[in-house]
Amino acid sequence: MRVYCEGLELSNAVMTVIKATSTKTTNPILEGIKLKADDEYLTLTATDGELAIEKKIPADVKLAGEIVVPGKLFAEFVRKLNNEQIQLVLDEHNQLKIKYTDSELFIQCQSANEFPNIQQIKNAQFFEIKQQDLKDIIDRTIFSVATDDTRPVLKGCLLEQDGKTLTSVALDGFRLAIAKKPIIASSAESSIIVPARSLSEMSKLLDGSEENIRVLIERNYMMIMVGGTKIVTRCLGNKDDFINYKQIIPSSFASTITVSKTQLLNALDRASILSHVGGDNSVKFIFAGNLVTVTAKSEAGTVTENITTSLTGEDLTIAFNIGYFMDCLRNIASDYVTLKLNGQVNPCFIVPSEDEGNYLYLVSPIRQIN
Repeated sequence: MRVYCEGLELSNAVMTVIKATSTKTTNPILEGIKLKADDEYLTLTATDGELAIEKKIPADVKLAGEIVVPGKLFAEFVRKLNNEQIQLVLDEHNQLKIKYTDSELFIQCQSANEFPNIQQIKNAQFFEIKQQDLKDIIDRTIFSVATDDTRPVLKGCLLEQDGKTLTSVALDGFRLAIAKKPIIASSAESSIIVPARSLSEMSKLLDGSEENIRVLIERNYMMIMVGGTKIVTRCLGNKDDFINYKQIIPSSFASTITVSKTQLLNALDRASILSHVGGDNSVKFIFAGNLVTVTAKSEAGTVTENITTSLTGEDLTIAFNIGYFMDCLRNIASDYVTLKLNGQVNPCFIVPSEDEGNYLYLVSPIRQIN
């Protein structure tokens, strides 16, 4: 292999694909980045067995070939060569020479024959959606996925679409997030549970534009392509493997409160200082009339905040994990939120007052604070 490319383009490509390399593996090949020089492109690929990212950059290919370079070492070195033209030359001993200006580096590499094949998605179902809508729906739900291995299926978001609307659902047993956006086109209805890590990398790749993007689904895999970058992920199942979240949502509520999102979030932000210092990360809400009193305490002290609200229904005292509640509020764009409750032992449903049909968040209460 002998190929010439621009340092900035190579550096950007390496920084993109290295996110798919594995950092905890017994298979060293998964720590590497595959380089393939062919036609007029240099293709970089990395995978951890679940997530794969592939990026193509233009190159002057004098001799085609492929090799697997040590990911971390290659990335750290190449990103310091942004302003250089780089020559990559592979010898018969799997040693790669990186030549720049009058200097060079030699790296011992692994054979590309040992690199796992990336799932090819060809005869797939698909749906099309605006890039900014897909990014938004991911960002507004991904924070609610489970982080432990007790129920692996909850470590991803359920993406289901009915030909008109894409719905993303995430839950971890303590909270639930649901977001909806319209789709442009669809070949068939579909549902799939996508690992949170894969969705996070997809969100970073999406530029939030009005341009449409096609999402391909085949068996238990999903793929998107943006520009010269392709992301393929193995998924965790479909809606039959997920919790029936629709059964969790009641049809009526005993208490409905409308409050300024900014005022409530600022009050919780200040209260969190006390709840995090020797406390249990809890916060108490007392809804009475047109006032909500927010209280947090620890051995270091007590903070009390009063906010004007609009209450319909019963007065109520209830406690929550303050971090979970703040996570929900941070992912709502509306100026006002509506809190819907059925007593102090049932979850609180939080919806944006201006877009209630498209976003919904649930937070479970915790043991009542004295």
